[in-house]
Order: sequence, then structure tokens, then C-alpha cells
Amino acid sequence: MTAQPPEHSPRPAEPGPLRASDDEREAVVERLRDAAAEGRIDFGELDARLERALTARTHGELAAVTADLPAPRAEAGGPPLVLKGGMTGASRGPGRWEVPGHVIAHGGVGGVAIDFSRAECHHAEVVVEAYGETSGVTIVIPDGWTAATTGMDPGTGGLRDETTPARLPRTPLIRLTGSGGIGGVTIRHPNRRERRKLDANPA
Repeated sequence: MTAQPPEHSPRPAEPGPLRASDDEREAVVERLRDAAAEGRIDFGELDARLERALTARTHGELAAVTADLPAPRAEAGGPPLVLKGGMTGASRGPGRWEVPGHVIAHGGVGGVAIDFSRAECHHAEVVVEAYGETSGVTIVIPDGWTAATTGMDPGTGGLRDETTPARLPRTPLIRLTGSGGIGGVTIRHPNRRERRKLDANPA
């Protein structure tokens, strides 16, 4: 006698909660710090929430930490700023310029320099996608701005992060991604010579 197939096929197992990544935890940490700077939560509560965010394993646990906070401001749309070093190099800054939410830099043979010292930035976070290629990319950010470099592949040329972690309220986070290539990528604050120029021309 031939066995009859079951009337109902077994249901697939329900997927488990999605795991959170280090970058996602870091984004929540920055959001909590901004909320404290805006007076939405006090610093005692900030410490407790930071601990929960840093130990969160899933998206749901992260969402619970910020459930009573307003959604982050949507970043302005529009194309990214693309800088290509080519044969002669390329730069943006140190004069006044408006920072988009996404910057892409290809070092090429001539190298690329990006100076945010006098830039106008209205974003809580700016993604800088840097590819050192042959001659490298140098990024200068003001004191009080901070950088997240965990998404960067150092490549052969390496990554030099000479920034300090002390972030001032209402300043952007520069999230660095890409690859160091041969020339490498450097992110730092202004050096002595650059500071003298800034002090001499404060406008």
C-alpha cells in the first residue's frame, strides 16, 4: 500500500531576530549622545542607555533604547561630492563650502585633500568614502568633530587616524569607509601651520 503524503507541509521555522552590527550600535550611541546634548535625557540616564546600546545583540534591543526619542533628521538628498586626484591632484577647502551627506574621494596619482576646517555642515553624520589608490587621501576635520573608522579597509598604505574622540555637541560625525590602497588615508585635525592660518583669518 502506497503511503499518502501529509495534507500539510511542515511550516518553515520563523526567522530569529536580526542581529545588530558594531556600526549600528555605534550609530545608536551617537544618537543618545546627541539627545543628551539637546537636554532630552539627563547624563545619568545617558550612562544607563549607553550600556544597553553597547550590549544590545539585536535590532529590537537597539530600537528599545531610542523608542522615546525623535527620529534622526533625514539627510539632505542629492548626489555625493566626488573628488578624483587624477594626475594633478584635487582638493576641497579650506575655504567655505557646504558639505553634502556623502563624499567620495579617489586619490589617483595626484592625491586628494579634503579640509573641513571652514566648511558648513548641516548633517549629523557625513560618510566619506576614501580610496587612497596611488597617492593617498588626506582629510582634515575641526577640533570637536569626531571620526568613526571601523568601516575602513587600511589596504597596503594604511589608515592614520590622528583625531581625538572628544566630540562637541551639535558637531557631525565623519564616518570613514573605503580602502587605503597604496597611498593610504589620513584623517586628522589641523596642524600648527594650518592653525596659524585659521587664527590669522578667522572669517
